[in-house]
Amino acid sequence: MKPSDVFWPAPAKLNLMLRVTGRRSDGYHLLQTVFQFLERADRLRFDVRSDGRISCRPAIPGVSDENNLAIMAARLLQEHCNCPLGVDIQIEKCLPMGGGLGGGSSNAATTLVVLNRLWGLNLSPNALAELGLQLGADIPIFVHGKAAWAEGVGEKLQFIDPPEPWYLVLSPGCHVSTAEIFCDSQLTRDAETITIRDFSAGQRANTCQNLVASRYPEVSRALSWLSQFSEGRLTGTGACVFAEFESRQQAEDALGQIPADMTGFVSQGMNRSPLYMKLEKFNGAWPSG
Repeated sequence: MKPSDVFWPAPAKLNLMLRVTGRRSDGYHLLQTVFQFLERADRLRFDVRSDGRISCRPAIPGVSDENNLAIMAARLLQEHCNCPLGVDIQIEKCLPMGGGLGGGSSNAATTLVVLNRLWGLNLSPNALAELGLQLGADIPIFVHGKAAWAEGVGEKLQFIDPPEPWYLVLSPGCHVSTAEIFCDSQLTRDAETITIRDFSAGQRANTCQNLVASRYPEVSRALSWLSQFSEGRLTGTGACVFAEFESRQQAEDALGQIPADMTGFVSQGMNRSPLYMKLEKFNGAWPSG
């Protein structure tokens, strides 16, 4: 099978911890967080075109081409490299949109990484990450494809290897606006900084969690429901929440008891992106450029 025939994973991420520690003069918030991937992923396929046109078909419901991060990433890469080629992108959505799992950012990163090879551009991961940062602070972690401790606005990465438990992830059925949460006067913006050792010792709070739960009853209810099995935690600014389990069976047993008006899935944490695990299978099969 050729690389152009393959559906490439764009995995979800969890924020295993999130602390808002300050705010820059340009309004961006300073963070400490830990990113880990999930095996659960959207799937993307890329058909290279010779006419330079970039499209996503079928379109994602509710997302215009102008707001589709995969298209934006392809256009940015094309322009940066003055590449004459184009692409038709097909996206199979498996991740809830606007849930804090990074689906759009992951779609963009997978687009950058795979088109870099299909178009024969040979940019380094660091160069791709710098391009991706222009579109979103979460994109570099997906480009690098390794679990990481992150600071700054999320772009300063130190790769780590936390445990890889099984997670039950719930989508409460509401959309949380990250912009609104970060603009909320009640948001704690001066959380004390911690170290990787502190995180490993159990300091895994999300300073956005109480605020989001107070603003969104659906999130509060999902967190409360999860707490009967394991500690419920918010990923990013939500709306998705998660709890960790020692085994897949334990997580599946909890999922089997989920209320009818909630949706969820079980997935294992991964310190290496499934995108790169799949890329390894195609060594030597890429265009030479």
